[in-house]
Amino acid sequence: MQKVNSVEDYFEVHAHFSEALQILREIITSTELEETLKWNAPVYSLNGKNVLGLGAFKNHFCIWFFNGVFLKDEKKLLEQAQEKTKGLRQMRFNSVEDIDKSSVLAYVKEAIDNQQLGKELQPERKGKTVALPEFLKEAFEEDAELKESFKKLTPGKQREYADHIETAKRDATKLSRLEKIKPMILKGVGLHDKYKNC
Repeated sequence: MQKVNSVEDYFEVHAHFSEALQILREIITSTELEETLKWNAPVYSLNGKNVLGLGAFKNHFCIWFFNGVFLKDEKKLLEQAQEKTKGLRQMRFNSVEDIDKSSVLAYVKEAIDNQQLGKELQPERKGKTVALPEFLKEAFEEDAELKESFKKLTPGKQREYADHIETAKRDATKLSRLEKIKPMILKGVGLHDKYKNC
């Protein structure tokens, strides 16, 4: 997607929905929400918290409600974009004629009220305990230094190593993976650290 430097640029890039997006923008900016540009699209926030955003695609345009799961949605105007998006809800339109200004404003105001009430979906944290594969357990019994180094890693890094060994189908592969990760564990680095720092 083309990089945009302003909301106006975004509307220009999506000229086929420019008029409709401008109508939605006017409704949204009539409230106390602050307009910003994030993820290459218009986003509207309250006290630094994202409340909603605008999106335009080939065949439709929409309002994203970041914590839309808390909206009552009495008019059944919202849809869940994907199964994995737990809090996000989308109000989708195909043309300017689909925009009911009073309904849009009511949903926007409810989203603002919810934000002021602190209604936010918290990210799920995976459990702190990491299930260790047998090969790793055996290696720890033979090498106390390796075990101590592993304990010092964050739960996320521990999980990466455990999964790396567990996902190998053959025992020979598990053993070869174990040999490759031992020096990394002793250094205190994560399995994917070299990619994260790019």
